[in-house]
Amino acid sequence: MIEYLYTNAWGAFIVLLMFQIPFLIVFFHIVNKKAFIESKPGKTRPEKYSYYRYSWIALVLVAFVVVNSASIKYMPTVVEANSASDPNVKNVDVTASSWAFQFSEREFNVGETVRFKAKSTDTVHSFALHHPDGNLLFTLMLVPGAGTESAVVHTFTVPGEYTVRCLEYCGIAHHAMKNTFTVM
Repeated sequence: MIEYLYTNAWGAFIVLLMFQIPFLIVFFHIVNKKAFIESKPGKTRPEKYSYYRYSWIALVLVAFVVVNSASIKYMPTVVEANSASDPNVKNVDVTASSWAFQFSEREFNVGETVRFKAKSTDTVHSFALHHPDGNLLFTLMLVPGAGTESAVVHTFTVPGEYTVRCLEYCGIAHHAMKNTFTVM
């Protein structure tokens, strides 16, 4: 279940709701109480305000730390670091240059884990991988002369033709900058 929350767009939406719904319930309870039930000034002692305020801040901080701690192993940089010495990961070099992508390999198997190491030779490009159904899987920013290649690790679970596009405007033929590869 926790993997679903961190690797799926609906999971991210559920996490967002987990933070917003309790806040909205408390907010509307307070607004309703002050508008319709007790419209006169409250009888709460001012020194209690700071107690409530610090309690809310502590609750939010704890929730923030728990959610973010649970998400660390799903971050692309952590996945990349964890697979750096894995001999089962296939390395694929990608070079982006004026309106084209070149791959060192263009055919992969379902279940295969691939590390895309991408670089740009001329201007800023992006490496955006699209699923065969058209959904965006991930994107990398490719900056020439940055000193390191951008890299991401991905395991293919669905066969089909995947499309790579540049999503960073790179010149007059930017719209035509795409390439495909096949997962069998």
